[in-house]
Amino acid sequence: MKKLLRKILFGPVPVIEYATVTVESDIREKVWLTDKKSRIDISANHWLLCLDPVVFGVWFGKVDNSIIFDKEKEYEICFTDGGNDAAVVAVLKLKFFNTIVEEDGRLLLLTLTNATTQHISFIRTRLIFYKYYKKPEQDYFKLKSFAAAYSYPRKVRVVSYKDEAHNNIFPMDLTGDIPFSKRYVFGLRHTNQTLDRIIAAKKIVIAEVPYAYRQTIYQLGKHHRGPLALDKLSFDLIQSESFGFPVPAWANSYKEIRIVQTMNLGSHMLLWGEEINEKQLNEDAGHLFHIHFLYYLHQQRKGIAYPLV
Repeated sequence: MKKLLRKILFGPVPVIEYATVTVESDIREKVWLTDKKSRIDISANHWLLCLDPVVFGVWFGKVDNSIIFDKEKEYEICFTDGGNDAAVVAVLKLKFFNTIVEEDGRLLLLTLTNATTQHISFIRTRLIFYKYYKKPEQDYFKLKSFAAAYSYPRKVRVVSYKDEAHNNIFPMDLTGDIPFSKRYVFGLRHTNQTLDRIIAAKKIVIAEVPYAYRQTIYQLGKHHRGPLALDKLSFDLIQSESFGFPVPAWANSYKEIRIVQTMNLGSHMLLWGEEINEKQLNEDAGHLFHIHFLYYLHQQRKGIAYPLV
């Protein structure tokens, strides 16, 4: 009976929380922000930055006047799957949290208040939740929130830090680079022991990494709380040019970022920085992305699933 239920719910796909995929060309999903008067495409300039509460950052260039910023109004973010019929898979309702204003635009920070998902049927989603996802730290609202947020592929990058007493290298997907700008935004957990050191030094290095090193990347994930013994690593490192921070020799490229502002979002700290140096190390290879498992089931049903890695 259990095997039959599992087959009905998932088919032959192993049960996981997030599917690790690669995107062979461009990300096909579209993400739209609306304030009930205007609707704009934010696919390339929105990022998930905090998980409790769920907070998104959306960048608006100075020339974009279609959205009027109002602390009292409600916003919506709509996710579509990029298929031929561009089906809506999730709709989020959000409220104003804060904003970071720059000369050439602003980062609008929005807190999630409600989530609706349409990856699979309501009954099937409920069954999956009670069977596999229900736990003290995750209720049904959180499942919907994360499933919606990860209905857009979130790129996995590797960040690093080093000082005389502390080293760390770990993967992140709560990051974003501002289009046509040299700015970066990060969402780091407060439980990360390296966070205070990064804030004090105002320095961080972020590397683009190929999915072929998936296993190594996830092994580095054990060091989110730090520190890391560099001499125990199984791969070669190089030092970044300006900061001297460790970077995996197999990385595609890296950027050295100076942190200029921080903001407490809840479970995560926002770091706002500007790039001071960029270095290409190897030819670009396919990147690693996270999508939610429920969204992957939707993709698979429609025959548009990204390759699992």
